[in-house]
Amino acid sequence: MAEALRVGIAGLGTVGASVARVLNEKAAELTRQCGRDIVVTAVSARDPKRDRGVDLSAAKWFDDAAQMAERADIDVFVELIGGDEGPARASVKAALEAGRHVVTANKALLAKHGVQLAEIAEKRGVLLNYEAAVAGGIPVIKTMREAMAGNQVTRVFGILNGTCNYILTRMEAEGISFDACLRDAQRLGYAEADPTFDIEGHDTAHKLSILTSLAFGTKIAANDIYMEGISNITQADIRAAAELGYRIKLLGVAQRTESGIEQRVHPTMVPTASVIAQVHGVTNAVAIETDILGELLLSGPGAGGNATASAVVGDIADIAKSRPGFQHAPVFGWPARELKPYKKAQMRSHAGGYFIRLTVHDRTGVFAAIAKRMADNDISLESIVQQAAGPETEAQKTVILVTHETTEAAVRKAVEGVTKDGHLTDKPQVIRIERAE
Repeated sequence: MAEALRVGIAGLGTVGASVARVLNEKAAELTRQCGRDIVVTAVSARDPKRDRGVDLSAAKWFDDAAQMAERADIDVFVELIGGDEGPARASVKAALEAGRHVVTANKALLAKHGVQLAEIAEKRGVLLNYEAAVAGGIPVIKTMREAMAGNQVTRVFGILNGTCNYILTRMEAEGISFDACLRDAQRLGYAEADPTFDIEGHDTAHKLSILTSLAFGTKIAANDIYMEGISNITQADIRAAAELGYRIKLLGVAQRTESGIEQRVHPTMVPTASVIAQVHGVTNAVAIETDILGELLLSGPGAGGNATASAVVGDIADIAKSRPGFQHAPVFGWPARELKPYKKAQMRSHAGGYFIRLTVHDRTGVFAAIAKRMADNDISLESIVQQAAGPETEAQKTVILVTHETTEAAVRKAVEGVTKDGHLTDKPQVIRIERAE
């Protein structure tokens, strides 16, 4: 049997403690599967006295994660600290430069410094594995990096944030407000005390930027993603979507076009009968469309200690199974130095059209003025419905428009014109519609 694989874990929060526990409890099983023992020989965290529910007495303690990465007698450095700078970046870089394999769940770090870190890993001939950084326990990274040789990806999209999906699911199922759902998500541990990173789309954008690089062989461009969160989704939107035969999901979408790569994160109306619409709660789902395979949908637990720990342990096991001298797959599918510069696609028509909700003053001429603004911007309307805003607001009306294929720019310009006309009593709502099943 080969020598034991020595693992150092930096960060012993929920995920780090779960990883250590799984490696301990499943030791015999992992040895049979990998052909060698996997042993935690070093750990680093803020509080050495805290009870984490797992015996770490045999591991050497380090206060400084970077020092552990450089000096500890380890083969694999597992980074579960979090953050795109500071100790996380310093320790991962130190580990790679020292010729140690790295496993991380840190999507923010990869979105900002992934290409640079990949170059170091490939130069040193070590692995940089990050399955847990995107979609939790779903093996989407391994699928795209290793199992789809010969396929040309045309589009990758999905539900990549469990917090947002949980909130939207409960809003629809129980008819409660966004704020009430968010409070429950925080109480249950699905949302952070400061949920901005999740609900405004940043978390999804980081994950999408990594998938984009894998799909299209481009450098990561997390700052070039059109991003919109779910904090402005109301029960009026949820009800209107249901009446039209749709369900609202926060999607991350990346697709190849003739002018470049399009990346976007935003609430989307998807047909109720579609597969993606059936993904509820904290579950994640990723769809990959290719020229050979067609469409592949991967779905499963997207967050939580066990799901993330499962992905981390899987990455460690892959390293345990590898042998010296074996040529490792490039970190992002293509050699890091060959990744192409990201070229942002030009604005184009969205085939699915748009849902537009406007709350307006109930007075003569408003309906006609809205229709004129749409016509002035060459927007063809599939339907336009006027509803009372409710007995408590009799001076207001809700106008719901569904457009045919048009551009984001045209819709935004038309809505801006309606706003300037002084007809609105509340912020307008614009949501893309996806027609595809």
